[in-house]
Amino acid sequence: MPVWTLFGLKHGIATENWPDNAKKDHQTGVLGFPRLEPDRCEENCRACADVCLPGAIGINSSENGDRLTIDYGKCIACQLCTESCPNEVLTKSNDWAFGVRSRNDLIWAEALTSKPAQELSENIRKYFGRSLHIRHVDAGSCNGCESELQALNNPYYNLHRLGIFFTPSPRFADLLLVTGSITYAMHDPLLATYNAMPQPRWVMAMGTCAVSGGVTGGGYSCGNGLDGVLPVDLYVPGCPPNPSAMIQAILLLLNRSKQQVHGGHYAQ
Repeated sequence: MPVWTLFGLKHGIATENWPDNAKKDHQTGVLGFPRLEPDRCEENCRACADVCLPGAIGINSSENGDRLTIDYGKCIACQLCTESCPNEVLTKSNDWAFGVRSRNDLIWAEALTSKPAQELSENIRKYFGRSLHIRHVDAGSCNGCESELQALNNPYYNLHRLGIFFTPSPRFADLLLVTGSITYAMHDPLLATYNAMPQPRWVMAMGTCAVSGGVTGGGYSCGNGLDGVLPVDLYVPGCPPNPSAMIQAILLLLNRSKQQVHGGHYAQ
């Protein structure tokens, strides 16, 4: 008897039961994006902004003085800002479910003056709530996101249990999932893939590079993410986002999960 068959019989089912069991997402202890408490910030302190490689942290001037802000769409969750901040303005957290429908929801806002983005059409749940086919395109990735994507098909995450599958053909795909910094050389292949997909179709920017260009954004070979190249329906930052964040974002598209982030504020 093969060793792995014997192992499976001995240990039983290894697949996680999240999100069916919402209380156990099995991400305890996993570092997520830093939380921001701008009221703790000292005047003229730029310690966190100075060490932020992708430029996710900035200083906004207003009538109330300079205020710290963060764009989670650019953040790579390296934790350097949390380690350099002297007043715990930015702290480590377990906030990993950052899939959003609007790019602006990844930018920290002083106050939530706008209503959360409306749910997508109920037709999505009606026609695709139980089955979705994904065409993945690497548009200039370092393969970090691809490593996490591959994990979705292993026995632990087992994406197929949710009725979600990857397909090699855009003609059978409902969702175009794009990773990488969107190099100029990949613009035409992306458009060709998108145009080959049947209606209705959706686009997901997966990973910080696809959302904003990442650390190479605006360079000689790429722009600042997928915006302006294709109409984006979902943004999932992270360098790379973990498999559970990817699953949560896909279920968000299908109206089977709730959005956790609005105006850069993570739901408590």
